[in-house]
Amino acid sequence: MGNRTGRKPRQLPLALKTWGGRRKRAGRKPKGLRALVPHKPRAPLRPGWALHTTLRVHGHVWNLRSARSFRVLHRCFAAGKDRFGFRLVHYSIMGNHLHLVVEAPDNEALARGMQGLAIRIAKGLNRLMGRRGAVFADHYHSRVLRSPTEAARALAYVFGNFLRHASQWGEQLPPSFIDPYTSAAEGPSPPVAAPRTWLLRVGWRRGIARR
Repeated sequence: MGNRTGRKPRQLPLALKTWGGRRKRAGRKPKGLRALVPHKPRAPLRPGWALHTTLRVHGHVWNLRSARSFRVLHRCFAAGKDRFGFRLVHYSIMGNHLHLVVEAPDNEALARGMQGLAIRIAKGLNRLMGRRGAVFADHYHSRVLRSPTEAARALAYVFGNFLRHASQWGEQLPPSFIDPYTSAAEGPSPPVAAPRTWLLRVGWRRGIARR
């Protein structure tokens, strides 16, 4: 049958549901109430570089700078310090976050090592608190250390982090203060791996003079 009205036929738009493109609240969701770490591809690593990584816990997690939490963290550091090519070389424990200086030959080793360490810590802290659920507020943040100057600055930041926090709330500590919740205060058998990169074995010392 033809068009009896004499009008030209008009094609109606077909509304289809789409999943692609940019949309409000699209993409991977953060673990916590807000995204603490930008979900961007991590910079590629090269053998010989190091990293400064940070892990932040949820507000319900007990103070990490306590004897009971430190015992759990100490065991987890010792068990996960050298796995999959990932090495935990230095650490600093704050009340609600951890600073770690690590080595990894590539991004895969970094991801596996950090994931294994985070799972180990989460299980240990949950066991201590007698609860279940998420412990870390978001994915770990990492900053690549490529030069002696960057390594020296990162180590100074990690070991001096509590000193800076203490000065902010008005507590005066001597410049010679060594934070007992860092690997700098450990004895002859620290729960960390010996560095293998030139950067963390020797290079960072050269970076001190350049700061």
